[in-house]
Amino acid sequence: MSGDERLSQFLNEGKDWERKPTSIAGVFLFKLPEYRGRPPTIAIEINPLNSNGAPSKKRGIVIKSLDELKSILELIGNSKVLQLAQSIDNVNPERKTVVKSDSTDVFEI
Repeated sequence: MSGDERLSQFLNEGKDWERKPTSIAGVFLFKLPEYRGRPPTIAIEINPLNSNGAPSKKRGIVIKSLDELKSILELIGNSKVLQLAQSIDNVNPERKTVVKSDSTDVFEI
């Protein structure tokens, strides 16, 4: 089964709000339900993994289209955003880490 066929299957058979891991750590498929006349869709969720191997946030960055991804990449690539993140690291207290666990159902990219 091709990647497009598997995505179609996930779109048709996946549960609303279902998050499916991919073969890229921290990248998930995310099924968005029908909303105000918009049909159900699949989005990409970027959510870095914590030391347990679980998503580090309840909801990561949800990307619904190629144009949206390009805009996000442009923002993330901005040197001032990098500088801001570095400053935040310098100010915030250090976080504790937890042991990693295994996940089973992975969408191979």
